Amino acid sequence: MMPSKGDPSVWLKDLFLNAGLNPDISSFLSTVALVAIVLILSWFSNVLAKAIINNVVSRIVRKTTSIWDDIFLEQKVFTRLSHFAPALVIWFMAGWALKDYSTWLSIVQRLTYVYMVSVGTIVTNSFINAWHEIYKTLPISQHRHIKGYVQLVKIFIYTITILILFSVIFKKDISKIVAGLGAMAAVLLLIFKDTILGLVASIQLSANEMIKIGDWVTIPGRDVDGTVLDITLNTVKIQNFDRTIITVPTYSLVNESFQNWKGMEQAKCRQVKRPLLIDMKSIRFVDEEMKERLIKYEELKDYFDRSENGGNNGNKPDPFFNLSIPTNLALFRHYAETYIKKQPLVDKGQSVILRHRITDGNGLPLQVYFFTNGYQMMPYENLQSEVFEHLIAMLKEFDLKVFQTPTGYDVIESNSL
Repeated sequence: MMPSKGDPSVWLKDLFLNAGLNPDISSFLSTVALVAIVLILSWFSNVLAKAIINNVVSRIVRKTTSIWDDIFLEQKVFTRLSHFAPALVIWFMAGWALKDYSTWLSIVQRLTYVYMVSVGTIVTNSFINAWHEIYKTLPISQHRHIKGYVQLVKIFIYTITILILFSVIFKKDISKIVAGLGAMAAVLLLIFKDTILGLVASIQLSANEMIKIGDWVTIPGRDVDGTVLDITLNTVKIQNFDRTIITVPTYSLVNESFQNWKGMEQAKCRQVKRPLLIDMKSIRFVDEEMKERLIKYEELKDYFDRSENGGNNGNKPDPFFNLSIPTNLALFRHYAETYIKKQPLVDKGQSVILRHRITDGNGLPLQVYFFTNGYQMMPYENLQSEVFEHLIAMLKEFDLKVFQTPTGYDVIESNSL
């Protein structure tokens, strides 16, 4: 059917014919002119769409009280939608500009379709990112991380996009492509093994609240001791206290044991549990000379007062008080327990215990057990060091000795005797 006289392509072709050009060149130049017009209109539509978004949508978003639309704007969801405008212009006007060139029309429409599918994937990705950012503003996000699920949704979308593009470019039925992928299931399982394991592990970690961003964790087998920075589908990023960053597979946190210090941080206290190795040959009963030397210490005054009162603590007998002649180690345990309880950074609501552990031939382990107020490293380490330095220095007052492996100085000293 011949085009009407109002058809721009006919008008342009007649214009070139009247200029003295032959029909073939006139037809080609009219097509080129129409293509140029379509490209100019597509460019103008893109500029117009971005202007509307930047000058109208952005102002409306900034005036609202909700932060959700601000997040959508920050993630460029609206800006990326503007890329549909030139694609739609080309899609609807390509048939008008290239009606005489069916092969080129098919190629342009196919490329435009590929572009629109790609833009749709990018917009969808930005949309998912925006909702993830919104989720992170909710209180539940502090205990339930969903980044692994977000990544899984993105992988699914990218897979569908690749299948669609492959089907369009090569003109293949998408069902046949999917059937072909089913035959390659074993290979795909091998390729995506870490992703599948990471997905299962991520579900377990999230469902059981085993770990979240900001937790202090220790993984002894991997030399990890630091704060969780990020949890993804495949990896967990942890910053050690020496500022190095280590990434471990997500599934390793399920297959291997790790220590999460979250409970300690919530309780606002931290345990001290270290042994003093006492030389068993230095343990003996207390004589009068030692008693006179030790009675001056405030920490032992209560012990000696109860001893003189027959073990009574005020008007009530103390069933745990030993009336027999005490040993120097028993006095030292009482002194250490009283001394530790007096420290202002020690949690008085928790137990303070000094107890014997099973000996392994390296002296008698006297385990010192108490809790500190707060869990910060510097106060904790300083208090622990000060307590043990004091106790070690006080051992000689009780005629006790620390058990340690002989040094060169010990050998020289023994030979000089």
